[in-house]
Amino acid sequence: MLIFSRWKTALIVGVCLLGMLIGALALVPPGDVPDWLPHPHINLGLDLKGGSYLLLEVDTNAIANERLESARTAAIEALRQAGISTRVVAVQGQSVTIELANEADAQNAQKALADLVAERAGGLANAALFQLQTERARLTLTLTEQGLADLSSNAASQSVAVVRRRIDETGVNEPVVARQGEDRILVELPGVADPGRIRRLLGSTAKLAFHLIDPKATTAGPDAELLPLADPSGPSQTIAVRRRVEVDGADLTDAVPGQDPRTHEWVVNFILDAAGSKRFAEVTTQHVGEPLAIVLDNKVISAPVIREPILGGRGEISGRFTAAEANDLAVLLRAGALPAPLHVVEERSVGPSLGADTIHAGLASVLAGFALVVAFMVAIYGRFGTYAAVALVVNLGLTIAGLALLGATLTLPGIAGILLALGMAVDANILVNERVREELKHGRGVIAAIENGFRRAYVAISDANLTTLIKMLILFVVGTGAIKGFAVTISLGIVASVFTAIVFVRLMIARWLRRVRPKSLTIGTRLRRFPDNTAIPFMKARYSGLVVSAVISLASLGLAYSPGLNMGVDFTGGIAIEARTQQPADFALLRQQLGSVGLGPVEVQQFGTPEDVLLRFEQQSGGTQAQQQAVDKIRETLQRVVPGSEVRQVDAVGASFSSELFREGVLALALAAVAMFGYVAFRFAWPFAAGAIITLFLDLTKTIGFFAATGIEFNLTSIAAILTIMGFSINDKIIIYDRVRENLRLHPGKSMREVIDLSINETLSRTIGTSIGLFLAIGPLALFGGPALREFAIVLLFGLVLATSSSIFIAAPILLNLSDPPWKKGRAEEPKQAKPSEVA
Repeated sequence: MLIFSRWKTALIVGVCLLGMLIGALALVPPGDVPDWLPHPHINLGLDLKGGSYLLLEVDTNAIANERLESARTAAIEALRQAGISTRVVAVQGQSVTIELANEADAQNAQKALADLVAERAGGLANAALFQLQTERARLTLTLTEQGLADLSSNAASQSVAVVRRRIDETGVNEPVVARQGEDRILVELPGVADPGRIRRLLGSTAKLAFHLIDPKATTAGPDAELLPLADPSGPSQTIAVRRRVEVDGADLTDAVPGQDPRTHEWVVNFILDAAGSKRFAEVTTQHVGEPLAIVLDNKVISAPVIREPILGGRGEISGRFTAAEANDLAVLLRAGALPAPLHVVEERSVGPSLGADTIHAGLASVLAGFALVVAFMVAIYGRFGTYAAVALVVNLGLTIAGLALLGATLTLPGIAGILLALGMAVDANILVNERVREELKHGRGVIAAIENGFRRAYVAISDANLTTLIKMLILFVVGTGAIKGFAVTISLGIVASVFTAIVFVRLMIARWLRRVRPKSLTIGTRLRRFPDNTAIPFMKARYSGLVVSAVISLASLGLAYSPGLNMGVDFTGGIAIEARTQQPADFALLRQQLGSVGLGPVEVQQFGTPEDVLLRFEQQSGGTQAQQQAVDKIRETLQRVVPGSEVRQVDAVGASFSSELFREGVLALALAAVAMFGYVAFRFAWPFAAGAIITLFLDLTKTIGFFAATGIEFNLTSIAAILTIMGFSINDKIIIYDRVRENLRLHPGKSMREVIDLSINETLSRTIGTSIGLFLAIGPLALFGGPALREFAIVLLFGLVLATSSSIFIAAPILLNLSDPPWKKGRAEEPKQAKPSEVA
């Protein structure tokens, strides 16, 4: 096991050096690296570099209404061509209702509508859009659920390209536009602190059409419709236009802003393609002297009178535009129309100063945590601690290299993930060192002790890390946004820690053994003060531990009910604004002034330093425009009450989307618990799995109680914290369970109670060492991580204490009671024995 061939040594060292090189290059700014050198780099999330994040959702109601209206028109034309008379053809709900004048025409009507019924949203694999039902003289075309889903999916796919073109026209650097799910589009805009203009550009479908005005129509009818006049300075009025589209905006090839040389008003000059030019010429020739309505998104922006035929395919759109409005309209027309309206369901904006502060805080946390952990390992394990420290450096390099090669985005939770992965790597190294110490105490020779120590530690390390990987996989699949990045970072760190602790450290030790050939070996220094050879009867207090745990869990549930959790906008919906004042904020004055701006109740509280203010209020009725107006009111009020204040972050989440996020968070917790139960039951036995899951549930209730008692905001990052605590908890229990399984085989004459006490005592030094290492890794987050990471770190530190204590005082007693029930005489049947290969 300690013999490495040359090619194997070269491969291990090569992987480590290549990973360190890629990791180092990933941290260098792109401009400082020669062009000929490959340069994978880590993308910084918006919470680190500032910018805006928008999650857009396709309006399925608008798609359904448009498609039904189109089907109504097509049905009228098909029946007219078939010579079939109708009384009514109207849209009702999700259907088009057709009432025939003669019931005898029903069969012919079905044939006439056959092509419409067979229509699909896209490819042949898609479902039919309509289902036809006939009842005497009434025919009903109903839009199918799957057909609507196919329409929405196609609209989302087409919208991605249109959104990307619109954003590219604005000059935003390195935007991210990606499809998310069936009907959503994710947009990230680095460096855009105020996304108002971008939101307006993306919120407009920009469907341009030219309609003739119907002067005789006064109400909407089969051939005419009333459309509002889009003139914000004038009185509200409508214009009757013919439903038929004379020229479609899809025929546009270019649009540029300009000024009318006569009036000097801003206009948009457009050019049509060949087909559009021909049709435009025909319309303007046949209707000289008549007004032609220019309709954008069902609003008439102007209705000029056709003075003479327009033969060149060129024209202009006027509408009392400002320069910015003319430029934005030109951008919209050049990029093309959206197939359906898009609504903003989630919006987050981070100012550049906040992003810079977060980077500094994150780097300080990582460096401080790393330095403390390395110093700790060297101090308590000497030479072997130095090997572990080198492995931690390589581990960090490999993790960063993995993030760079995957093109992953590093976010605020991702920084926390790096430190947590570092702490878990410490656990693997401590476990190996403590196992080698035990083998030396049992009288093994140097080589035999090291070989057995690595082999026995490998089983526990693999079990513990596999459960965490399963949990992170679930978090990646179910989670959203930054939570996915957190899962990726932890997963990469775990894979790197297993490689460095089991393979790379073993290689370094093997090289040292071959060179020095020591006759004896000591693991640990004088600073290692962990208790050895303890015989604490932990199971004597098993009932006390269970009772105390149950009481605390019940109290935690009571706190969750009243006063309840401080839910963030992620789960409640609404708008949260983080601002910074130049002097300590007068919160009473801010509450008074902000409460009178007409936005409903505005919650004002301190967030971090006395200069940091967190404002929260409900979503405003009126859609996206109303939300932007509300944010603008807050900005104006802050500047008036506290001159020089800065809005550093804005989060807006719709109510329906927030409830969806909450369901996904609860689902992630439930799936993680089920997966852990299944894995532990498979690797050990059902009493072990039951003990672990019951303890996880009790730990979860206590963590919820901690959130309620401290008032720490409960949001998506909190779900990541809880899942991490679950990882701490299951890791610690698996280490003890692994020793119980081993001791059941080694000591068949001992009772289950004696075996559990022995196993806890034998792993006590590892438990203490790992807890200290994790405290050192997480502690800097609480000291230097800024307000958001500080709360995250405090929860993790609480969870670490909780997970360690629950392994001894809850999980172990539950395992004992399930394996050796007190109501049965004699020793109960032992849990399933491990295979020799799993123990050896």
